[in-house]
Amino acid sequence: MPSKFSVWYNKLVDFNVESLFAKRREPGPPRTVFVNEPLPEDYFDHKHRVKKEHVYCSNQVITSKYTVLTFVPRNLLEQFRRVANMFFLAIAILQFFSIFSTVSPGLVILPLIIVLAITALKDGYEDIKRHQSDRSVNYSQVRVLKGGDFKNENAIAGKSKTFVRAMVPNFKRSSKGKRTQGNVENLQHGAPPEGIHTEGAELAHMPTTTEEAGMEYDDGEPVEEAGGLFHHHGASRKPHWKMTIWEDLRVGDIVKIMDDEPLPADILICATSEEENVAYVETKNLDGETNLKSRSACPALTHLSTARACAARQNAFRIDCDRPDTNLYKLNATVITPDGAKTAVDANMVLLRGTVLRNTQWVIGVVLYTGEDTKIVLNSGATPSKRSRVERQMNPQVFINLLILAAMAIACGIVDSLLEQHYYPLDAPWLYGDTQSDDNPKINGLITWAFALITFQNIVPISLYISIEGVRTCQALFIYFDKEIYYEKTGQATLARSWNLSDDLGQIEYVFSDKTGTLTQNAMVFRQCTIAGRVYKGDEIESDITRVGTVPEADEEHVSDSKVDVRNSSIASPPSAKRSSASSSSTETPDPLTAPAVKKAEHVLTHFTDSDLVADIAAAREAVSGSAEDQHGRMLNGFWTVLALCHTALVSVDPNTGAIQYKAQSPDEAALVQAAADVGFVFRGRDREILTLQTPFARGAKYERYELLNILDFTSSRKRMGVIVRKLGEDGEQDGKVYLLIKGADNVIIERLSPGQDALVRTTEDHLAEFASEGLRTLTLAYKVIPESEYEEWAKRYHAATVSLDEREEQIEAISAEIENGLSLLGATAIEDRLQDGVPEAIADLKEAGIKIWVLTGDKLETAIAIGHSTNLIGREDNIVIIRGGGEGSTPVYAQMLNAVEEFFPESGILQDEEVGLEEGHEHAQNTRGYPLRRVNTGVSSLVGHNNGDRPGGFVLVIDGSALTYALSDDKHKHLLLRLAMQCEGVICCRVSPLQKALVVKLVKDGVGAMTLAIGDGANDVSMIQAADVGVGISGEEGLQAVNSSDYAIAQFRFLKRLLLVHGHWSYARNGNMIVNFFYKNIICIGVLWWYMIYCGWSSQYVFDYTYLLFWNTFWTIAPVIGIGLFDRIVDDHVLMAMPELYKHSMNHEYFGTKLFLIYMLDGVVQSAIIFFLITYAYWTTTSRSDGYDVAKTEFSTTIAVAAVMVANLFNGLNTHVWTGWIFFAVALGIVLVWAYTAIYSIISPGWFPTYVFGNDHYLFHSAYYWLGILLVTILALLPRYIAKAYKLAFAPNDLDRARWLHKLDPTHDFTKDRHGGLAGVSVGGGRKRASLKRYRPHPFHASRTDMSTGMRSVNRGFDFATEENGVAMQRIQSHLSERHQAAPMAAKRRRNPSTLMQSFSIRRTLRRKKHNSQSSHPHDDETVLSPSPPQSPGRKPSES
Repeated sequence: MPSKFSVWYNKLVDFNVESLFAKRREPGPPRTVFVNEPLPEDYFDHKHRVKKEHVYCSNQVITSKYTVLTFVPRNLLEQFRRVANMFFLAIAILQFFSIFSTVSPGLVILPLIIVLAITALKDGYEDIKRHQSDRSVNYSQVRVLKGGDFKNENAIAGKSKTFVRAMVPNFKRSSKGKRTQGNVENLQHGAPPEGIHTEGAELAHMPTTTEEAGMEYDDGEPVEEAGGLFHHHGASRKPHWKMTIWEDLRVGDIVKIMDDEPLPADILICATSEEENVAYVETKNLDGETNLKSRSACPALTHLSTARACAARQNAFRIDCDRPDTNLYKLNATVITPDGAKTAVDANMVLLRGTVLRNTQWVIGVVLYTGEDTKIVLNSGATPSKRSRVERQMNPQVFINLLILAAMAIACGIVDSLLEQHYYPLDAPWLYGDTQSDDNPKINGLITWAFALITFQNIVPISLYISIEGVRTCQALFIYFDKEIYYEKTGQATLARSWNLSDDLGQIEYVFSDKTGTLTQNAMVFRQCTIAGRVYKGDEIESDITRVGTVPEADEEHVSDSKVDVRNSSIASPPSAKRSSASSSSTETPDPLTAPAVKKAEHVLTHFTDSDLVADIAAAREAVSGSAEDQHGRMLNGFWTVLALCHTALVSVDPNTGAIQYKAQSPDEAALVQAAADVGFVFRGRDREILTLQTPFARGAKYERYELLNILDFTSSRKRMGVIVRKLGEDGEQDGKVYLLIKGADNVIIERLSPGQDALVRTTEDHLAEFASEGLRTLTLAYKVIPESEYEEWAKRYHAATVSLDEREEQIEAISAEIENGLSLLGATAIEDRLQDGVPEAIADLKEAGIKIWVLTGDKLETAIAIGHSTNLIGREDNIVIIRGGGEGSTPVYAQMLNAVEEFFPESGILQDEEVGLEEGHEHAQNTRGYPLRRVNTGVSSLVGHNNGDRPGGFVLVIDGSALTYALSDDKHKHLLLRLAMQCEGVICCRVSPLQKALVVKLVKDGVGAMTLAIGDGANDVSMIQAADVGVGISGEEGLQAVNSSDYAIAQFRFLKRLLLVHGHWSYARNGNMIVNFFYKNIICIGVLWWYMIYCGWSSQYVFDYTYLLFWNTFWTIAPVIGIGLFDRIVDDHVLMAMPELYKHSMNHEYFGTKLFLIYMLDGVVQSAIIFFLITYAYWTTTSRSDGYDVAKTEFSTTIAVAAVMVANLFNGLNTHVWTGWIFFAVALGIVLVWAYTAIYSIISPGWFPTYVFGNDHYLFHSAYYWLGILLVTILALLPRYIAKAYKLAFAPNDLDRARWLHKLDPTHDFTKDRHGGLAGVSVGGGRKRASLKRYRPHPFHASRTDMSTGMRSVNRGFDFATEENGVAMQRIQSHLSERHQAAPMAAKRRRNPSTLMQSFSIRRTLRRKKHNSQSSHPHDDETVLSPSPPQSPGRKPSES
């Protein structure tokens, strides 16, 4: 049971200054937004002012801490959380009373004022940068509807006054050519990318019909100005779009957002430039997901597509909305039009602040929530005032010193009072006249107590705080100027935005990392593929554009006549119908059917080409029918056709290059479609349900056309996506077969294959294991030929399921699964989710340093696991434990966690924990329909082997967001989750919201008491960064979102390794060593004064001249401790980088703590006793002269002072680990100064000012006592510490001692050979080599996985695919297909010739040599083979196969 004092002390230490100055605004009640309508009367009070609950916050977002009014009080409160500052303020106030005055009261308080002022200037400078960042965001511009009859009457609260509004220059956007430079400049101010227009056209140069004076008119009518050409007060009465800064945006405003622009607020979509009024938005900065999301306009508002329509009074409406909410995926509102019609609004109709509009020319919308009411701001926290762990630990140590000081003062007061009361009756001459009310033996004890506080005040060193501030500032500069963590590509240095946390970098135990943009580049590379058992690894190419329409050959003379020229093929190609939605965004884009090249898609780094693949395609074109080359060519044709058609990507044409560029919802889907185009299978676009495809096997340079019949959508539970298509003839007739083209996870596809493919399956699985071992993301491809009758019957049931009102999703999934059987395997793809440079090596080294890495991402589970493998977070021999949150009937999350503990950690002691409800967990498991934990035999689980879950590697916990919702719901769940997570080497949390990220960080930070670091790059990471002890923002090329709230800004994740292992280790070792040496050097001075009390009647008098005490912390002893803080090196940087395990010394807090503090304090006390008593008893009197001449007690006391300075400085030097020129200078400086001062001070004539040491040079420097005394006490005082250090180095060295010794003996020693404990017995030049982390031989298994929600165990082969599930765009496509089937029921198809029925995926006969007198030898019949017999050649009869 904690004492009342400890409870009080903890409350005082944990006092949160932000609670006084940064109270969060409570979300208001449900609101009604009136668009072009007057407010109702009940919105006003009796003074006709809008009621408070109907006044909405402004769109101004402020992340800074201070304002002009709050800076002084808030900063002083933060600084006076330091106990020492409170103490020195009290001492300064005490000395304003004349009875206690030593020197001028103003001079006494001056050091405290200097300390407070310097710290305040540093804090103010940091906050000015935050204000500049805020301004750059708040002064971004957006188009707002003005003019006409439009009037926004919704009430908005006033904006806050910023700190340096007049000092900060206006934010201006840089031109495209200077974008990188602008980003770097904004990095220095911490500007998030919301304020930087990173992609697309500049705002000032957007194409508009009419543009004048910041106004845009989108209907092409002439401009009507009121007030003349150069009017200032009159605005155009014609409806127009006015460029307005973000912070002036109001609820109820109608805005127009252009392509690639960020969203300034939460906006309801009225209309878009695309067909079906669909808009695409990138939510990476909000939820971390890389795939684009589709959003649709509100059906009741789609007519508001121009400024004139928006401003018309007859189009007024109102919106009833929920109160502001943190849930990113939930929003309920209703649009009410003047006729009373109500239209429901959900989250799919709203664009949130922090997202970016993509692939959509423009969007017009109504502002629903602004500023602090937006979801992204609600998910972030107030800017915290972080204090380092060292500083927090110093408070108890200062408190200990204060207790010692109080005890010393009380002892002096009591003893002095007792002595005076004893000697006063004996007529002691020094007590003559002590009969005054303020001067008598009884009251003098209290006065002596107060004098003792002043005499011994240096036991709490005020200069320590300013010294630490200065040292930390220099350490921040060391980080900034470190070329090893400088990113030359963008010219960005690592920036310390908070200067007081450098030592925390050396104590990090947990790193919480975002995935997208932090670990990955959000860029894909189609790396390899396996087709029909043959692997194509791809060749390195640098071209930005691939020419299409021709198939390059190894031997051009054989194929020069067979190459297809797109420029010629366009003549014979089908007429261009209406362009796809992506193409329709532009008014004059070239036709994708005639585009001569394919440009790299966004987030796709390279084109794919493979010389072996080119040769195989060429061989297939020339192959004899039925030959092995012909059969492989059919598989090639089918494989690439599946990639080219099974997707939802859109086609656009770059107006500058005329090349096709694919716009996909996810980077990996774009990489797949582009890879098919690079090979020659060019997807030319989608016109409603008609798909156009160019293939290298096309006859007569004609395009193939397919009718899209159904899309079997991808979901995380299905893990597959399929399309059902019918090949169309040249005249558009439906004369082709129906095919199911499907891609998905290997285990899902393989278990749905038709029998008889075992050899191909085994080969493909081996290739998949090889791909997965290299960290690649895999997809498996298959197909199926569907008989017409079977498809007609299935289509009817599928259509009935799509219009069902009960359990629609379940019915669709079940009916889709019916037709996804009997598949024929084609092969698999392997995509690299390109990591940031050096990420796997950095994570492996951080793990070796003992740091636990948790990945918190908004991506889905499979993506998170795939990244875990590629980043070395999950090793080859690791075991994955998956906790999922499910719906009703699934295994409860608590039971899943309990099962995991029972299965994998039965000896951990968790089951014996009283806070873990074992019976309750089992009861939950039995009362649900969820599976108990068991082995499940699936198509691939048998491959795992008997030791699944018992592999030699560690365990990695993977938990999704819905499970976290339960796991963080109460203390019991939190406790079990934390205990389970502590048993694992790493944790991956997927599908988590920004708020959940912060809660996970706080769970570990508060539950374990560990030092935490959070690193991210997006706005969704802000709350996590603020919650951690140290927040690191990635200031990469994609944006600077997280930098604004971070403590350190780095350009690449790999820089985190050096930031922690070198700068963190150094800073913590330096600062810890400096602080304990600081306390030591002060206690040695106070100790000498204390021992003198025995001989001065405990009267609190100084033994030596006051100036020696005055200059003790400013001149005599300050340099060595500053030298330690700046230049000491526990070991060289290359050693720390080569041996990450050395970081454990720092992480385990070996360099600073109460134990070390007490050891140094004891050292100081012992040395002060040696100095005082040896010198005191060496001098029989206060002088060494025997002729009666002396200078009071100054001669012997000056010897004590000089000896104390020399011992303190040399002791500090003894505690450094490397003697550089700066250390020599720092140690010698104080000694030289005190000797020079002693010589000069003693010759100052009393005629200048009175001194007590005048003439001391005549006695002091001539005395052997002086010289021999200093030499003797210096040696004797330092000897214990020297012997202890020598003993430790000789008989009990640690790894750091050995590393320093090896480096001394051999400066060129390769320390990478000494990793993994090699220093324990390594000889110079010996050791163990470091294993390569980049590539390793493929392993038949790639970690085992246990899904605790089902008990299923499987092997991971790298499957991952990211796309929007149940998105608006997919729903629109599905509804079109459904409407078409409903409007035009299937009619009986005309009977077709068997050979023409099978032409859809065949290789054209004109590209093959005919095989005489032989039949096809393909092992499958025509109904199950992808590429049946080809169509007839022109002018010939069809031949039977």
